[in-house]
Amino acid sequence: MSHYPIFADLNRRAVLLVGAGHIAERKAESLLAAGAQVRVAAEKLSPRFEEWQRQQRIIWLGKTFQTAFLDDVFLAVAATDDHELNRQVFQAAEARGKFCNTVDNLDLCSFIVPAVIDRSPIKIAVSSGGTSPVLARQWRQAIETLVPLHTGKMAAIAGAWRTRVKQAIGSTAERRRFWENLFAGRFSTFAAQGDQAAAEAELQAQLNHWQPNRGEVVLVGAGPGDAGLLTLHALQAIQAADVVLYDALVSDEIMAMVRKDADKISVGKRAGAHHVQQEATNRLLVEYANEGKRVVRLKGGDPFVFGRGGEEAQVLAEAGIPYRIVPGVTAALGATAYAGIPLTHRDSAQSALFITGHCRRNGEEPDWRTLALSNQTLVVYMGTLKAADITAKLIEHGRSADTPVAVVSNGTLPNQSVQTGRLKDLPAMAAQAERPALMVIGEVVSLRGSLRWYGDRELPTQPEQAA
Repeated sequence: MSHYPIFADLNRRAVLLVGAGHIAERKAESLLAAGAQVRVAAEKLSPRFEEWQRQQRIIWLGKTFQTAFLDDVFLAVAATDDHELNRQVFQAAEARGKFCNTVDNLDLCSFIVPAVIDRSPIKIAVSSGGTSPVLARQWRQAIETLVPLHTGKMAAIAGAWRTRVKQAIGSTAERRRFWENLFAGRFSTFAAQGDQAAAEAELQAQLNHWQPNRGEVVLVGAGPGDAGLLTLHALQAIQAADVVLYDALVSDEIMAMVRKDADKISVGKRAGAHHVQQEATNRLLVEYANEGKRVVRLKGGDPFVFGRGGEEAQVLAEAGIPYRIVPGVTAALGATAYAGIPLTHRDSAQSALFITGHCRRNGEEPDWRTLALSNQTLVVYMGTLKAADITAKLIEHGRSADTPVAVVSNGTLPNQSVQTGRLKDLPAMAAQAERPALMVIGEVVSLRGSLRWYGDRELPTQPEQAA
């Protein structure tokens, strides 16, 4: 994040504006609307500034800029067509620890002014960090259509009632739910109609009938990593959660989309590096839900595909905790698609099997004869540590040692890398693969050369050396 977003209270604060032409007029309009006491330094005032001066809305300090003008102002704006003068203003402001914005010159700005959607007291700011103001304005226009005009009315009424609601509902989480339910109901309709009395009556009725909510758990699939693969239900769940228990495989981009004030608890596990035992995770889910909180169990991929979501759902059902499942894009679908490897193809694979490389219970072996069949795709989760055993078993049961294989690391992420080779090379490929990694075995891998579309890295294959 190149700039820290902040809304400044300029009401009755002095602001220095250097320049009084057409460019400065736009700045002055915004500053005056925010209640600032605008002090102007300019060689000549435009007719608009002259009118503001007659109305005593601005103070004209003089024709030339003086550094002393900065001494008792909150911030400064340089809005002239004289580059050297703008630089002088900026440098003087920097020396005095004053914020300064120079119009159309990012290098001479200690703060920038975003494009704003104004539904006072609700304000939404859109910024490109000064790199592309036109793009920021385009997004402002798009967002403007999504924010109802009566949003400000709802906010104003809520502000007037905030203390009373806080006195009636002690829990922060419960208050949040109260407001969410209120804004989604008839209250919004009354506000849109301009009927404040009816809106306040609805608020009072909802407050009178408020009861503590029961907690719930949502098992959410976060997908393989790319935040764009989150489902709409998944995004809604993580932005409504009070508590998020997340795995190590959930990407930073997705975690950044979790509601900022939610409690985030890592219960992540990687092969060979277990951080929190499953039993402890189950206990946390039940405990937080029994406290009346909305809990999200955020899991890489899909909760029900090698994610132990079924076990967690069983625990919740036995404890009488309401829960729901939000499926996610499992790694076998996401990583292979981004690698340009179709799981099935009419000419080379009529089926696909997903298996895990560990967690065999009681030492039971999988049906290697079935797994070794040709004309099918075998996708192995969590298998890099067992690659040598898997390779040996598949070849032993009839799979050709020259079967195309791929190892996809960090699937769907910007740092995705792919190795391709033959089944006999798989142990060496897995050994050098960055985790998390997915192994793909089958003739469809050979299609990557023509279907590769994502900007990943193709890593050289190190063939297994003969003993």
